[in-house]
Amino acid sequence: MADISRRDFFKQAGIDAAVVGVVAATASRLYANPLGLPIGSQTYPHRAMIADGKFADLLKQMKDIGIERIELCSAIGYKEFSKLEDPKETKKIIGDHGLKCESAHFSMRELRDGQQKSIDWAKEIGMKQMITASLGGPVTDGTTTMDAVKKAADEYNKIGEVAAKAGIQQGLHNEGFELAMVDGKRVYDTLFELLDPKLVKFQFQMSTVTSGLVGADYFTKYPGRFISMHVQDVDMNAPLPPPPPPPDPNAPAGRGRGGRGGRPQKPVGQGTIDWVKTFKAAKTAGVKNYFVEQSWDLTKESVAFLKSLKV
Repeated sequence: MADISRRDFFKQAGIDAAVVGVVAATASRLYANPLGLPIGSQTYPHRAMIADGKFADLLKQMKDIGIERIELCSAIGYKEFSKLEDPKETKKIIGDHGLKCESAHFSMRELRDGQQKSIDWAKEIGMKQMITASLGGPVTDGTTTMDAVKKAADEYNKIGEVAAKAGIQQGLHNEGFELAMVDGKRVYDTLFELLDPKLVKFQFQMSTVTSGLVGADYFTKYPGRFISMHVQDVDMNAPLPPPPPPPDPNAPAGRGRGGRGGRPQKPVGQGTIDWVKTFKAAKTAGVKNYFVEQSWDLTKESVAFLKSLKV
């Protein structure tokens, strides 16, 4: 039998080559995205556009570079997101741009003062996850007390129980309080013992590698405990800059972006984090989604890398 080209083979078989090309391209894209999961982006770094009423413009830009999922911050607990307080309108804008939103961050204050209102807002948009950046317990010189940790964990378990009854998975990020030490141990590690694994899952902040927290190690150590992660890359070989001045004790508290450790962020794939190892471990851990959380310039380069990453 004489050799024939693939195009001729499909032609003789009655299969349109263009259709084959589309199928192949689609399969390639699905394979390239890590674990076949849609590429997501946390909107917090781009909150200025949302505050300026340019939410739709932001989503168009995200869709254009290949983002398929977004993670919001609560319109109730984050003032920059207050223009998204109408969940039906917000859901429509997201859908109009071919995106989905399955997760958002919520402040501890709003969950204490009116959790049901936050749940209603989240469910109307179509979310399945409600994440808190930090439990926000007291920290002095990088340490806290076991009583404070137990109190915070007990409160969050109760919040998680209410969310579960509403069909929402409560989650916890790792920021300032979680990075502190308690009785010679990291608060974050202690919380894995105190938080109910059914009521509270974890969302890992990859940039906390600067504080000694390695995502792949945590994913492997605590299988089934993680649901999500925030994706950033860091150059751990870069020299440390001079220490910053001490914080102003009179400055208002805000949403922490802890764990930077002075090391410069890089586009994903250009720092020192092993992303193939990370995503393989993330699958074991139970991670369902991930969100790039970087400046716009870094986000564009990070998304391009993730689109080509095969895991």
